[in-house]
Amino acid sequence: MERPLASLEEHVSALRETWSGAMPAFGTVIGDAHCAVEQMSDEGLVRVAESIGRLRRHADALLARVAAEVDKRSGQGFGAEGLAKTQGFHNPAGLVAASTGISRGDAAKLIAVGTATSSHRSFSGERRPAPLTHAASSLDDARIGIDAASAITSMLGRVALRAAPAMADATEAALVQLAESAPLELLLRGVREAEARLDHEGVERREDEIRHERSLTVRESGGMVHLHARLDAESAAPVKAAIEALVSDSLRRRAPGGDAPPLLDDDRSIPQLQADALAAIARHALGCSNTLAPLAKATVVVRLDLDTLRNGLGHASIDGIGEPVSASTARRLCADAELIPAVLGAESIPLDLGRSSRLFSKAQRIALAERDGGCAACGQNIAYVEAHHIRWWDRDDGPTDLSNGVMLCSFCHHRMHREEWEIRASRDAVWFIPPPLVDPARTPRLGGRARFAMTVPAAVA
Repeated sequence: MERPLASLEEHVSALRETWSGAMPAFGTVIGDAHCAVEQMSDEGLVRVAESIGRLRRHADALLARVAAEVDKRSGQGFGAEGLAKTQGFHNPAGLVAASTGISRGDAAKLIAVGTATSSHRSFSGERRPAPLTHAASSLDDARIGIDAASAITSMLGRVALRAAPAMADATEAALVQLAESAPLELLLRGVREAEARLDHEGVERREDEIRHERSLTVRESGGMVHLHARLDAESAAPVKAAIEALVSDSLRRRAPGGDAPPLLDDDRSIPQLQADALAAIARHALGCSNTLAPLAKATVVVRLDLDTLRNGLGHASIDGIGEPVSASTARRLCADAELIPAVLGAESIPLDLGRSSRLFSKAQRIALAERDGGCAACGQNIAYVEAHHIRWWDRDDGPTDLSNGVMLCSFCHHRMHREEWEIRASRDAVWFIPPPLVDPARTPRLGGRARFAMTVPAAVA
């Protein structure tokens, strides 16, 4: 980060220019910031937000460097003469928090990011590069923010002693590239997947720790019974799938055009629907004669590759659960007849139906979910997406095949049609081509699960 203040001043100048360009050419009313913002055009307001975001990321990068230096000068080796203690604080996080008005947790995050992405001097006085050079470069150039940098650096710190250096470096580069183009929620999914790849043993170790902490407490207060559950992935998967199946069925029935709509309006909130679903499941378990038909359509898909199933090495994932699970947990779940193992690399059943069926089959939806990992555009949880024809069944005579199917949430589905995005898909990838108004170059954007596939050079694989 050369000439850091000069770079910061450039961002301020850019913001000033963008702000001025967003204001109307004539009739500007003088007032406070809110008054000025109200007068901006829609396009100008978006450009100002982006400019402020770049300025904030650059300022946060500088603050991380400062926080790391405060931490270094407050080390245990300094004793009572350390910077934090001489300023009246027990630790450097307290000093940074008080100086900036942020929480101690955010201060600790700044210190950790700054330490991992700052250069340092060796005992010989030689200047050494930052431990994580890819994250440092992107942070300095304001291409990623502190939260993204923290997610990447903290994960790599956890696996540092067990991951091969070359593999960790390649993974860092891939995650930084993902962070520069994807929202934080999608980056966190990529980070979890990368950690499982770098530290297979760590997945099972963390599972054991989490499973030991599972709990369910029941208490009564004010006429209500309070349930508080903390479940590991293996325990939570069937519970989550069953509740979501009943809630989805209720929402489908209340929607316009839904099948067999109720005689009375259903105005329950989502939390109320979930509470009622849990009660219905419990009544059924106690011997209720109702069949809970929506549960017949509820599946828990455990995704793993063939080698993991055979030799028990590696990791797997469960649809709807973000945390990877160990090979032993996956194999145990696959032995349950009520669950569906999606084994990759083995022979699969025929999944192309052509024009013989308008609706995608259950097997096709599972295959599309495997390829797209939820909404192929925004990453929405798999429980809230539907399979859609890319080329419409009625208008375009589109076949009900994997290459003509895509998993989309309702919002992205309508947006794609409204803005006229083009979608191209194969059995293993899906691409979104924006309209000229969004991107004049119409550069294809990779969607689905393939976004999280780490491209690792063969030399370090």
